[in-house]
Amino acid sequence: MFFKFFIQIPRWRCLCNEIVSDWRENLYTKKAAELILYGRALGLSHGEAEDVLQETFLALLQRPEPPVTLEHYCVRSFRNRARNYRRSLWRRLTRELEARRWFEKGPSESPAERAAMHCLAKLPMEQREVIVLKIWHRCTFDEIGETLDISPNTAAGRYRYGLQKIKLCLERTTYERDELAGDSIKFLGTAPSLGEN
Repeated sequence: MFFKFFIQIPRWRCLCNEIVSDWRENLYTKKAAELILYGRALGLSHGEAEDVLQETFLALLQRPEPPVTLEHYCVRSFRNRARNYRRSLWRRLTRELEARRWFEKGPSESPAERAAMHCLAKLPMEQREVIVLKIWHRCTFDEIGETLDISPNTAAGRYRYGLQKIKLCLERTTYERDELAGDSIKFLGTAPSLGEN
C-alpha cells in the first residue's frame, strides 16, 4: 500500500513568493513610524505601540493579497488592535505611569517643538487621535470618520477644536514666559546702579 503525503505550505510563507511580501515591506517602511505615533496618541507607551504594530503586520502577513485600500486598512487594523490591547488593567497602569514621556526626545528638538508636543499630549484622546491621523497620516476627514466610526463633520470638528486648544496652550506658554521675563526686567530696572549707595 502506497500513501502520498502532501505538505501544504501557505502561499504567504513560500520563500519563492517574494513579490507577495513586497507590498507588506513597502507598507511597513512607509507607515511604521506613523503608526507608533498614532499608538502614542491612543494612549499606548512606545513599547506597547511597537507590540501592536508587530501584531498588525503579523496579521497582514496572513493575507495573500493586499486589501483594496491598503493604508486605510492598516491604520484601522492597528487602531482596533490598540484598543483591544489597552483593555488590560496592568497595561493601563503601566501606561499611566509612562504617560509623561509621550514623545521620544530628539537631539535637535527646539523648545517650541517640545511645547507643541506637550500641548498635543494634553488634548482629550478623541481630538488628539484625529489630529495625528490628519497631520501625520494625511487622512481625509472621510477616511478618519470611517476609521473612527464617526461622521466626517465630527472628525473635522474634533480637528478644529483640538488645533484651537493647541494654539491657546502655546499662546499661554509663550505669555507665561514673556511675563516672567518682564518681571525680571522690571526688577532689574528698579535696582540701584553700582555707584549709588
